[in-house]
Amino acid sequence: MHQGKAIIFSAPSGSGKTTIVKHLLAAYDKYGFSISATTRPRRVERESDGKDYYFLSVEDFRARIANDEFIEWEEVYDGNYYGTLKAEVDRLWQAGKHVLFDVDVKGGLKLKKYFGKDALAIFVKVSNMDELETRLRHRNTESDEHIRSRLAKATYEMSFESSFDMTLISADLQKTLLNAEQIIERFLSNGA
Repeated sequence: MHQGKAIIFSAPSGSGKTTIVKHLLAAYDKYGFSISATTRPRRVERESDGKDYYFLSVEDFRARIANDEFIEWEEVYDGNYYGTLKAEVDRLWQAGKHVLFDVDVKGGLKLKKYFGKDALAIFVKVSNMDELETRLRHRNTESDEHIRSRLAKATYEMSFESSFDMTLISADLQKTLLNAEQIIERFLSNGA
């Protein structure tokens, strides 16, 4: 049924999943990145349509939901949708790639259920909440209120860790990247 496998990285914000995914994409040609669709506004100075996200109007997004074009989707805030298009995964599989996902915890669990044995769902976490707070503060991109909100959400998301196939501790960057490579290689060689 599927031409490739689905490798899902989920984590609370600031845990390092995006860094891991970017490393894998740069290091290996066999992976392709699943670009999510969203209705949130594009950050003009640093995002482009079809590269960072597929930027859709709320009406277009809802029409695609009605047409069953999404593997998973979620209305994160009122009128602010995110989702994974079936056509995006098909595009990558037709190119002979295994698909890498960088998604929130709820999206990761939906993808895991959809792909079944063809998926590896990896929960990425830091060693403790103090470390997560330090990472979020070092970004210098958000207010104290926003950081507190992200930490509260992270506590909730951590409760889903056991629903994933495995946990990857994001500590020493080089060791974390090597562990990610080894985990995926084991999965691909066993599942091929």
